[in-house]
Amino acid sequence: MTGIFNPGDPVIYRMTKHSVRPGPRAKSISPCQNGDEYKYLVDKFWVVDQVLEDGRLRLRTRRGKTRVIPANDRNLRTPAWWETLLYRNQFPPAQVDPQQSPESQPQDRLTSPSAK
Repeated sequence: MTGIFNPGDPVIYRMTKHSVRPGPRAKSISPCQNGDEYKYLVDKFWVVDQVLEDGRLRLRTRRGKTRVIPANDRNLRTPAWWETLLYRNQFPPAQVDPQQSPESQPQDRLTSPSAK
């Protein structure tokens, strides 16, 4: 299953949470056994940062945190094409690899030769 994920691919991770008040994106809400909290699912919109050698994925969240998750985790899935369009603002932006060629890096306007 590791072959279907590549760096930069958007993924959706369905996370189980517990809280007194579920948020607006909560799904499958059910009360916990003692009735003080609720158990629910929330879809997290992440991007594959790196495919590790042991088959795990390093995922990047919208706020820049990283999570390492097995590629065969049943809560991890690729979004459908319509989810990619519908939730495009929820996924983190693609990051530029710092080891790319200098031509692809943005240049400062003050130091570029055309500014002189």
